[in-house]
Amino acid sequence: MDYGKFKYETALKARESRRNQVNTVIKEMKLRPKIDPHDYETKKGHVIRFLKMGDKVKITIMFRGREQSRPELGYNLLKKLAEEVSDIGFVEYSPKQDGRNMIMVLGPLKKKADAKAEREAEKAPRDPAQAPDSSTEELAQHAEEQDA
Repeated sequence: MDYGKFKYETALKARESRRNQVNTVIKEMKLRPKIDPHDYETKKGHVIRFLKMGDKVKITIMFRGREQSRPELGYNLLKKLAEEVSDIGFVEYSPKQDGRNMIMVLGPLKKKADAKAEREAEKAPRDPAQAPDSSTEELAQHAEEQDA
């Protein structure tokens, strides 16, 4: 076999394996111990979205001033968040104080490739023979009401 051909084929195999590789991305969400309930729900929604996409989420609680003397507030907040997202994610790295910050990492229950395949299946158009077009039915009903 020709050495040039061998080099070309190994390069093709390497390129193919890189294309099929899934990169794990760590998204970060920063919170404060005295977070408002609505802001907490918004941040929790972002965490859920990241986990559903198959990404890991690093949650950081930033302590400032006198908040540093009450790390249990941050710990309780992280524990509450972990319980609320336990159906789609798990605690990969438990809460740990790191200077002024407390850090916890959540991992998704689904692999990134599975989550991507599921999203693609949802985006795919449905078969029109299975589901009738509702807009056509609504127009027909509206025309019948006008005639009556």
